[in-house]
Amino acid sequence: MIAAALLAATLLAGCGGSSSGVAGVTAQATVTISSATQHQRIAGFGVSEGFGQAKALMSAPAPVQQQVLSLLYSPARGAGLTILRNEISADAGFTIEPKAPGSPAGKPSYLTLAEIGQDQGQLWFAKQIKNDYGVSDVFADAWSAPAFMKTNDSAINGGTLCGVPGASCKSGDWRRAYASYLVRYAKDYAAAGIQLSYVGPENETTIAPPQDSMIMSPAQTANFMGILGATLARSGLAARAECCASIDWTYAQQFAAAIETDKAANRATALFTSHGYFVPLDSPLKGWSKPVWETEWAPFGTEPWDPAWDDGSPSSGFTWAQNIYTGLTAANLGAFLYLWGANTSTTTITGPNTGLVDVQGNTVATSGRLWAFASYSRFIRPGAVRIGTTTSDAGLEVTAFRNSDGAIAVIVLNSAHSRQVVTVSLRGLGGAHVTPYLTDTSHQLSAQPPITVRNSAFTATLPPRSLVAYDIRS
Repeated sequence: MIAAALLAATLLAGCGGSSSGVAGVTAQATVTISSATQHQRIAGFGVSEGFGQAKALMSAPAPVQQQVLSLLYSPARGAGLTILRNEISADAGFTIEPKAPGSPAGKPSYLTLAEIGQDQGQLWFAKQIKNDYGVSDVFADAWSAPAFMKTNDSAINGGTLCGVPGASCKSGDWRRAYASYLVRYAKDYAAAGIQLSYVGPENETTIAPPQDSMIMSPAQTANFMGILGATLARSGLAARAECCASIDWTYAQQFAAAIETDKAANRATALFTSHGYFVPLDSPLKGWSKPVWETEWAPFGTEPWDPAWDDGSPSSGFTWAQNIYTGLTAANLGAFLYLWGANTSTTTITGPNTGLVDVQGNTVATSGRLWAFASYSRFIRPGAVRIGTTTSDAGLEVTAFRNSDGAIAVIVLNSAHSRQVVTVSLRGLGGAHVTPYLTDTSHQLSAQPPITVRNSAFTATLPPRSLVAYDIRS
């Protein structure tokens, strides 16, 4: 317990500083961070630039490119994201296998990534973030198998992979050919200097929109995952198989259960992925012991670009800070991804409000969502472990992480409409210097005056409706 004398001596105005100017503070709370309790390991935070977003950026003026890349991936000036999700396209003009080989056993005629515009600019984008910011965690999902491998002979409007149980085709069984197609994509990236971490065969296979899509039941998916895993294992690549990019958490549980009960699929699937639409990611996947990532989520619709931090909408930065908090603490997610990093307005698939940043010509605009992600991603680095937290105030949503370099990140979201005094106790943890970074309606991850740890504790005041990241180092 922290003595009242310590509280009085270290009371801070804003997020750091002296005890003066704290009139209006209506509540006090204690937060305890404990290294004795350990939860999931964190892989990172990220975005996608698929469906033409990267292609548009590749053609943008150099200053626009540099600004976007910095805002998304710079750990010093931007969000410090560490993951990129690619789209493996089945569209004519963008797929590496546009022509059927005649039969599943026929020799494929693959196109190079250069022949499909550096994979719609995605290879270019991956190289930029690797060269500029050392980001190497790139993985890829297919939204659909090539049209000739499916029951509807189309890349869009659903259809099922020929050969999985319940999906026979006159052209034959295309499961092994599809697995080889996915492996070829990964090999092309490896040859270009980008080793993919994971490859996934599907995306939201419970819906059939008029875009790249495929219908696959949990049992059909599990049947294919064993084949994909074996094909990847023979390839010599480091990439592992992941699944299933399900549309929401309810479907995620169904697909995870199907994989768990299929020995080959379970052995092959190193990572489970899901999206956050419709059903929140607010509980662990039952029975699943391997890592789980949330890999796509954003507001859709025709709403205009909304850069607000806290306007009460599903698009606000505050809302997304809560989404991230819930995913990390309730669902034990190892990674949390948004849809587009930069929305270039080149696609009608999503609305104008689906990016962390918005690119209109030579103008790049940031959003509260970007700074919500930055408050987590910049300080919770790949390999960090989530550690125990308790708080006396339910209005404070607190997470804490120990990074591999020993630094501690404590992220506190104050949901109250008043300032909150909080005393943070660090049990079993080092750290003598604390730098707070504040995000609210008037700050965008702004560094605040440093705080000194005394007797393994520090005290600060959280502004109303704010997100504060405390970077704690020895």
